[in-house]
Amino acid sequence: MKLKEITKTLDKFFQVNALYEDPSMKNFVPMVYDSIGFDRKNFFEKDFCTKFNGLMIRGWEEVKTIFLSVFPSKEVLENFIKKSQTGDLLFLHHPIFMSSWDPKWNVWTFFQPIKPEILEKIKDKQLSIYTCHAPMDTNNTIGTGVAIIEALWGKMIKEFFPFANGFAWKICEVAPISTQELIKKCEKIFRIPYCDIGWINKKEITKIGIVPWSGDNVAYMKEAEELGVDCYISWEIFNHVDTDRWRIKLQEVKEFEKTTTLSLIGVSHAASEYLVMPLQMKKYVENVLKKNVILLPMSKRRI
Repeated sequence: MKLKEITKTLDKFFQVNALYEDPSMKNFVPMVYDSIGFDRKNFFEKDFCTKFNGLMIRGWEEVKTIFLSVFPSKEVLENFIKKSQTGDLLFLHHPIFMSSWDPKWNVWTFFQPIKPEILEKIKDKQLSIYTCHAPMDTNNTIGTGVAIIEALWGKMIKEFFPFANGFAWKICEVAPISTQELIKKCEKIFRIPYCDIGWINKKEITKIGIVPWSGDNVAYMKEAEELGVDCYISWEIFNHVDTDRWRIKLQEVKEFEKTTTLSLIGVSHAASEYLVMPLQMKKYVENVLKKNVILLPMSKRRI
């Protein structure tokens, strides 16, 4: 299967063309590249510059290996360039890099462009990049939310929070588990050293709200609580970004924590959205696209 057919197959499966533009990336991609004066409209594929999903960089038509990752971090891109052969493709969830905060270290870079010199290396080697943001968040076969449910051995019973052409958030039922046990399970599933935790400590959790998103928002938490969930799993719970807006949000969450009936668990942005790659996307590439797969996890998943 050549690049043209691979792109067509991915577009159809994730319904990329059914979405006029990505609700988030339509703002962030122009913002980061325009800020450095990069001519993105002539460098990236024409459709990507309007939809902000799909084939971003077109390389050689002969594809031998598809690499999978979540963010185009410097580490991921350097490994892709180093390990790839001409024509290989990198499938990403995000077209731009971002590091969120760590509960033990204040880390925040917001969204960042791929450096032009790295982009040139990718083009020089005739490599391709395909990105799938909102369509992967809402997909119920291969998606950021359903991958978490699969890893928890859960059963999806409801979707909530309309986003793009579907729903980004899921509610699932799981076998009874305590808050402490669930925290340990999340650390193992997401391969992170610790979770971002807001107590209440429950002896039995059976219904979980999955928010593979920036979930440090009281309105989101209240909606999940009203829908009857016992636990709320998201990127983060307490965000320590040093701006007035985020300080207000942090205080709101702290006040909500005092009265909520929810267990609140944050598992980091990178870790929560990378999970779909080894758990679901790898099988799809091997079985449907018939290509070799190389996973490119970020070494620091706690961001």
